[in-house]
Amino acid sequence: MNRNKTLIASALGAVIAMGVLASTPAAAADKDPCFGIAKAGQNDCKNASHACAGQAKTDNDPTDFKLVPAGTCQQMGGQSKPM
Repeated sequence: MNRNKTLIASALGAVIAMGVLASTPAAAADKDPCFGIAKAGQNDCKNASHACAGQAKTDNDPTDFKLVPAGTCQQMGGQSKPM
């Protein structure tokens, strides 16, 4: 019985891992976070004041970021680290 539980747990773990990998866009690999350019509701990740993407309350909040093509952040007026 324990062998069956182990097999099921392993299979379930593999399925979950595949789902996580599949949900990560390949294009994100050539993107950088750019702080201070996200419009309200268009940020790409959490910060100290909220827990999810899309919850920025104000435009250009220096603690929210948007993913941009690598090497373009400063041209857009942002910073590579929180301001």
